[in-house]
Amino acid sequence: MVTFITSLLLLILGYVLYGAFVDRVFGADSKRQTPCYASQDGVDYIPMPTWKVFLIQFLNIAGTGPIFGAIQGILFGPSAYFWIVLGCIFGGAVHDYMSGMISIRKNGASLPEIVGDELGTVARFALRVMSLVLMVLVGAVFVTTPADILDGMMVDQGFLWSKYFWVVIIIIYYILATLLPVDKLIGKIYPVFGVALLVMAVGLGYGIFVYDGTMPEITEAFSNHHPTSTMPIFPGLFITIACGAVSGFHATQSPMMARCMKNEKYGRPIFYGAMITEGLVALIWAAAAIKFADSLNVAGDTPYEKLLGAMVNPETGKPSPAVLVNAICSSWLGKVGAVLALLGVVAAPITSGDTAFRSARLIAADFMHYKQNKIYKRIVLSLPIFVVSIVLMFVNFDILWRYFAWFNQSLSVFTLWAVTVWMTKRCAAEARNLYTVLIPLVPALWMTMVCTTYILIAPEGFQLNHTLSYTLGGLVVLGILVCYIMWAKKLYRK
Repeated sequence: MVTFITSLLLLILGYVLYGAFVDRVFGADSKRQTPCYASQDGVDYIPMPTWKVFLIQFLNIAGTGPIFGAIQGILFGPSAYFWIVLGCIFGGAVHDYMSGMISIRKNGASLPEIVGDELGTVARFALRVMSLVLMVLVGAVFVTTPADILDGMMVDQGFLWSKYFWVVIIIIYYILATLLPVDKLIGKIYPVFGVALLVMAVGLGYGIFVYDGTMPEITEAFSNHHPTSTMPIFPGLFITIACGAVSGFHATQSPMMARCMKNEKYGRPIFYGAMITEGLVALIWAAAAIKFADSLNVAGDTPYEKLLGAMVNPETGKPSPAVLVNAICSSWLGKVGAVLALLGVVAAPITSGDTAFRSARLIAADFMHYKQNKIYKRIVLSLPIFVVSIVLMFVNFDILWRYFAWFNQSLSVFTLWAVTVWMTKRCAAEARNLYTVLIPLVPALWMTMVCTTYILIAPEGFQLNHTLSYTLGGLVVLGILVCYIMWAKKLYRK
């Protein structure tokens, strides 16, 4: 319990202290005109209340990520707390804040255009492909997943209330959310869902303190407690917990709110604050999962074995975080919890899916320089995206989805390096001390090591032994660092 409480306090202090430092280094300018006024179009560039922008940003980046990822991550042990706290403060929040604020400075530019401006044409093309693939994949999966869950809750009545019925309903909603102005549907629904997820987290936080069950402390953090995984803590944990620590997906979402933010001074609470809030949610779910499982009469000698057993879906025989989410909410929060669980396992993935499709449209519009002020123009871009996604729904995702987590974190690597280059250029232009570049540089190096090492070790990767993978990963990071230092020195000489 001491470790959990300390972690909560550190996250809050991280926002208050380090968040303020990052904001000051960036130089948020309250007098600078933001894109929602400079390029107002009534569709994507719309001034919105700050509280609403925060809740939309929070739900955009959260969804099921900080819930399911945290539950699976705590299986590695209390080291998950380390990653959530340190990753969120020094990695994820910096990643989200900087990408969002740079997008504002570039008139709401999408992620591929930001990366391309800083890392070159090849990187721009790579990010366009990676981002679109990621968005379409997320959208497709988050049609079938909530449809399957809703189908399981309903009495069999033929097509009505079946999986295919819900697929149709969800797709119709996604089309509307993608095409309509951001304030018409997303702006009205998201704040409600965002508040629901926060209320759920607060309720679970209370349950952690009052219900039975033991929680592991920091002394156990340096051992791998995962009952089944052969993947070591590094890099396995750092890929498993993305949302709640560092997630490349977030940088694809931040530009949407960068186009709606009224003043740069709100960048810290919206971008940095939303990420810290997600970290708090992830931390609470990780702690709640391990404590709840430990209190159950489930087979297992350790809390982690019990947790894995508590996740097993009786129908499929396979572990699923959704099973545990339903159980915890129903047990600890009663009837209200059942409703919140429904929001958590159904509404949350839907709210990730709709913004994924909307982001895909905006990314495509940006690199095609295709204005979106007319509805028929939005349909022209959106139709191929939805066609591809519908086709993907009939494909077996088991193998493809294994690469998703690595793909997502690789996106964060590109983002952090783009931010590093942007800050280096600014420091050189303004004759600033280069030490401030360490803010994005350190997490950029870390995530580069994580992603490189993972693909070398993973069964879906090269399957190399651990020593060789760490050595090669270290050499890659060292090589990139040397190239960066040489480039930065050359830039400063100019």
